[in-house]
Amino acid sequence: MKFFRTAEGRERHRDRLRHRSARPIDGLPRRLAAWWHLYVTDVGLARLFYRNRHQVDARLWRSSQPSPADIAWAARQGIRTVVWLRGDRELGGFALEREACERHGLTLVTLPLWSRSPPTAEMVRAAARLFETIEYPALVHCKSGSDRAGLASALYLILAAGRPVEEALGQLSLRYGHVPSSKTGVLDAFLEAYRDDGAAKGQSLIEWVEGGGYDPAALKGSYRSTLWSDLLVDRILRRE
Repeated sequence: MKFFRTAEGRERHRDRLRHRSARPIDGLPRRLAAWWHLYVTDVGLARLFYRNRHQVDARLWRSSQPSPADIAWAARQGIRTVVWLRGDRELGGFALEREACERHGLTLVTLPLWSRSPPTAEMVRAAARLFETIEYPALVHCKSGSDRAGLASALYLILAAGRPVEEALGQLSLRYGHVPSSKTGVLDAFLEAYRDDGAAKGQSLIEWVEGGGYDPAALKGSYRSTLWSDLLVDRILRRE
């Protein structure tokens, strides 16, 4: 991972990545680099054996990072929109995914979420806007399909499907590879805080995050993970 001394340096690096990933994959070197990134750097070989793909309801699927073959599968299932939840649109995964979506007539949109920090109010608003406007059925995905895909699925159930937060919490579970005692458990803490505070007062999720009582920094600061869970998630599973 690159180290940058300033926020401006990080943003310039992200701009370069966005510009590079938006370009067509022209030439054999770039195509080989894209496939190498997807299957080696991004541990896509493991996803050939475990895609962590599940149907949330009739309108939404969730999964780990899809390969072009997985995008073709999604098109055959009638999926119309693919939602990229990862941060930087890295060369391999994003470029190949964009290309495959174009080839099969699917719309690719982005909704960057965090896995080790609770979402900001703007992130929740962006999720609400996205779920109101995309064409369904849709597929949401991150790298492993465990944490950000779980959060996005939970947000969809609350914001778009009108389901209770207790049901939405089920999208963050060991069934999907989510380890609630690791740093990614702060996502559970976010939904639990809404359940115990906002939902208990009859507030919608949007009302709660915008109402002044929600403090993402304080929530993150109060959450404590366990050492062994962090070693498993960060070092062994190499989650983002």
